[in-house]
Amino acid sequence: MAPQGPAPARLSRGKHHADTVRAAATSDAALGRSGFAASWRRSLLHHQIDPETAARSGRLSEADIHQRREANGLLLSVALPVLDRLARVALDAGCSVLLTDARGLVLDERVRPADAEYFHRAGLAPGTDWSEGAEGTNGIGTALAEARPVVVFRDQHFRTGNIGLTCMGAPVFGAEGDLVGVIDVSSSRADVGEAYARLVALTVQDAAQRVEADLFRASFAGARILSTGGGESAPGGAMLLALNRDDLVVGATRAARKHLGIEARMIGQIAAADLMEGPQDQGLAAAQRAEMALARARGNVSLAARELGIGRATFYRKAHALGLQF
Repeated sequence: MAPQGPAPARLSRGKHHADTVRAAATSDAALGRSGFAASWRRSLLHHQIDPETAARSGRLSEADIHQRREANGLLLSVALPVLDRLARVALDAGCSVLLTDARGLVLDERVRPADAEYFHRAGLAPGTDWSEGAEGTNGIGTALAEARPVVVFRDQHFRTGNIGLTCMGAPVFGAEGDLVGVIDVSSSRADVGEAYARLVALTVQDAAQRVEADLFRASFAGARILSTGGGESAPGGAMLLALNRDDLVVGATRAARKHLGIEARMIGQIAAADLMEGPQDQGLAAAQRAEMALARARGNVSLAARELGIGRATFYRKAHALGLQF
């Protein structure tokens, strides 16, 4: 349970932390030394937050929370079972498990009743805003701002009111490669070391990637899903493609877009085979495979395309590009 009022020693610690944050945020040299100096600078100069203040915007009303949850219905339906699995481990360690939307607003939580009062008083509750613009450097807002998993260990937080927390946040990317939320596990235990926090962070990241993969599959329920690269367990996120009946790529996860160089204009226009082929598969060899498949199919394009594992429209397009006559 957090004390009702700050003791003199805590006030002194808070003042020291605020001075450290201000010095690092305004120092060009500190940007290369501190992993969170850039976030501190954004918090201080761009968002104009005072690190000593503890004021928050408060929680949304139940009606507003319900509205935000409805707007994120698919994310919640996919993510909640994953949060339940994560909570089975995290809650035993006295942590809270949170899911936010793309703006950093907490949509749902998993927390033990005995721990809920402390976390809620710290502002970790449904309906609260943990964007960087509201709270400065933290596990939710900074994961969103930098689009990467983060561990914000105690006094790496921007606000002095948050330095009792250790937060492990991982962004969740949607079916179009856009940020849709964050999964965060937060602890208030003083005995949580940085090494342990980073171990928990890997579990949080795995959970976020699981949600991302499930969300992608749910968004393209009628398409064929193809795993590429590291598949659903790739270090940089799930590498999945959604294909239509002609094997054109109609969807790609953020990691797949980066790995295969897929641009937005290519969605719905490029075949999966074209993305997978290397230089050695181009030209004469590809033409020979198409010709042989067509010969075995006695000129039946549909059968030849099926043999090559591509759609009829894709076969015609590739044949035209290769200069085949039939």
